[in-house]
This record gives sequence, structure tokens and C-alpha cells, in this order.
Amino acid sequence: MAKVTRDDVARLAGTSTAVVSYVINNGPRPVAPATRERVLAAIKELGYRPDRVAQAMASRRTDLIGLIIPDARQPFFGEMAHAVEQAASERGKMVLVGNTDYVGEREVHYLRAFLGMRVSGLILVSHALNDLAAAEIEAWDARVVLLHERPEAIDDVAVVTDDLGGARLAVQHLLEHGYEYVACMGGIAETPAVGDPVSDHVEGWRRAMDDAGISTEGRLFEALYNRYDAYQAALKILSGPERPPAIFCSTDDQAIGLLRAARELRIDVPGELAVAGFDDIKEAALADPPLTTIASDRPAMARAAVDLVLDDGLRVAGARRERLKVFPSRLVVRQSCGCA
Repeated sequence: MAKVTRDDVARLAGTSTAVVSYVINNGPRPVAPATRERVLAAIKELGYRPDRVAQAMASRRTDLIGLIIPDARQPFFGEMAHAVEQAASERGKMVLVGNTDYVGEREVHYLRAFLGMRVSGLILVSHALNDLAAAEIEAWDARVVLLHERPEAIDDVAVVTDDLGGARLAVQHLLEHGYEYVACMGGIAETPAVGDPVSDHVEGWRRAMDDAGISTEGRLFEALYNRYDAYQAALKILSGPERPPAIFCSTDDQAIGLLRAARELRIDVPGELAVAGFDDIKEAALADPPLTTIASDRPAMARAAVDLVLDDGLRVAGARRERLKVFPSRLVVRQSCGCA
């Protein structure tokens, strides 16, 4: 069969190819409702499929959004990527995903690759954006929205959670149970990165402890963000001579690793050890015991990021949008903290 063209659609609908183009691309000019219906009916009858490559070459933009994340194997980033994909689909876009594995060179690789594909914009979850990656973004003058983290190296629009306030909520809740003190399982960093959520979680823990007049000296433990490394770190922490009565973990994945270590060491949670996390990943409710944690509205954050990255006014000189959109955190109380 001969390939159906835009001319065929226009002929059947009794209109011009320009009008067909306006219907397919949703603009740039309006189309009368009756005309639009005729064009759509012709498209359906003929089985016409637009040539997206040709459209991209003409507009120098594709229907793609680039999403760069540290590691989709971690549940938090997997859930965030899914939320972005859903939000993009609602706007008629598809998502390309790249995993950096926390490696700066891989981040630069995906930046160059996605920008070279003429994506409509980039959503970037960057652990510690380096100067080379920031320079790459500036060179392409790309539409970029930072999601979840706001690295110091680039001054761009960001969509984040109230990480510091959420951490304070979790630690204050643990202290209200009457525990002598709350230890913290943070990340591994000699110098905390500006805009890094885990650094804010640690700072929130410090402030909650300071508010209660309790020392934090020697009560911050390092662990990578995933459950497997956190499990190994927790075995050492819980086997030590001064086992904490309560621990706030900077991610739920860490908390799940900690709970596994506690089970192996036959430490009752929450009877002998209280635990709280941060992120409210889906597995938190199924942990043993169910994990008290801090939740953020990831679907709403994803929609906000997609809307911002597709907003034509995002980079209009002198009319830049709100620099930082902060979504509130909320405490989700389950059993690991000691609540019934």
C-alpha cells in the first residue's frame, strides 16, 4: 500500500495541509472545532501516522523530554521516573531516561546525548552537578528543570521537597516518644553538598536535636543511600557497645537495610530500637515493622517539573519564572517508631 501523506488527509477533510498540520501539532494557529473534527476523522479513516523525525527536523525540537537520574534501581528514583513519565504522557511527550550511577562523566555523557537529540527539555536529578556539566547546559542554552536536588553549580529552576523541615518532623516525633537521643544515618560526604537532600536531612536532624538540648556528638553515622550498603553499616552500628535507642535514616532504603540488620541481630523494633526514614517509598508500608517516614508528593512534583520544562516562557529574558518550587513534607506514622 502507498504511504498515506498529509496531502491525502487534507484532500479527504476538504482543507489545506497547513490546517492538518495545525491540528496535528496543536497549533500554532487555532482551528475551528468542526474543521478539527473533519481532520481527525480523515486521519483515523486513512490510518495516517505523522513523521515525527521530519517534524523534529523542521521545528528543531522533538516530543522527547530527557530525564537524568542517579540510579533507577533505587526505589525512590524509580518511582520518581515513573511519575515524570506519567506527567509527560499527559502532555503528549515521551521520556528518555539516563542513569548516572553518581558518576559525573556519565552525567555529562547523557547531557550531550539528550541535548544532541533536540529534546524539548531536560529534567535533571543531579547528586552533585560538576562545572563541566553546568557549562554543557549553558552552551546549549537548554531548558532545564532541577528535580529533587538543586546543585550549586547551576542557577536554574528547581522543584524540591522541604527536606530540612521534614527531617525535623521525623526526629521530633521520635524524641516525643521519650528516647534519650536519636542517632542519624546520613550519607557519605567529607563536605556536604549544597542543595543535596541528604545533607538537608542531616541538618534537620541536628536542628531537632539542638532544639531539644541534646548533643549530636558521635551520633551521626555514614552509609551509602541504598539498603545493601546501609545493611552492612547497620550491622556495625547495632553491634557496637553503645547501641542508639532510636535512629533517623536519611532515606527509606537505608532504613530498610537497617531493619534487616536489626532482625538478624535479634533486636526488637520498636521495642529495643526505634527507626524512622525519609521518602515514603511504597515498600515502607510493607517493611517489618511498617516504617514511619516522611512523605512528599512525587506525582505533583513530577507534573510541576514537566510543566516547567515545557513552558516556552521558562527562559524568556527578564521574565524568568519562580526559581524554586518547594513542596511540603508530611509525617507518615507507622509502627517502627513505637506508635501502636
